[in-house]
Amino acid sequence: MPLYTSKSVLLGLTALFSATAMSASADEITTFTKSGVAIGGTDPVAYFTQGKPVAGSDDYTAEYDDVTWQFASAENRDTFLADPAKYAPQYGGFCAFGAAMGFKVPVVPEAWSIVDGKLYLNNSLTVQERFEEDVPGYINKATLNWDIIKDKKPEDLKEPIIRD
Repeated sequence: MPLYTSKSVLLGLTALFSATAMSASADEITTFTKSGVAIGGTDPVAYFTQGKPVAGSDDYTAEYDDVTWQFASAENRDTFLADPAKYAPQYGGFCAFGAAMGFKVPVVPEAWSIVDGKLYLNNSLTVQERFEEDVPGYINKATLNWDIIKDKKPEDLKEPIIRD
């Protein structure tokens, strides 16, 4: 398995983000949306209850953090609404590794982990592997950076935040 340096991952994230950046609506500033729904329509509760990403449905939706969330069932929707902060992914559903670097990067449903009862999503399985090399360190950096980047548009974040 090839090793990825911090620089190569940063360059890859920057290139990917630059290629996919679009102007953000108010909803997309603090919560990752794709096709008009949070986390691309993936049911956040399913990560906890089924241990895998499950596509949500237009039949089961809820509003939270000024965006629409989709769920695979009414039960999952109701579970989410009872405690949305417990089930919503960290960093607004943007890539946890990207947030650790100071960026807001789109995610894919299959790159995820639950750590200490919190859901973290990442941009790809390769980035997920990198995140797993130092989960506590990347979570700490992402949490510190989130205070700085939370209210900024993804396309306005052009320089990494390096913390040693």
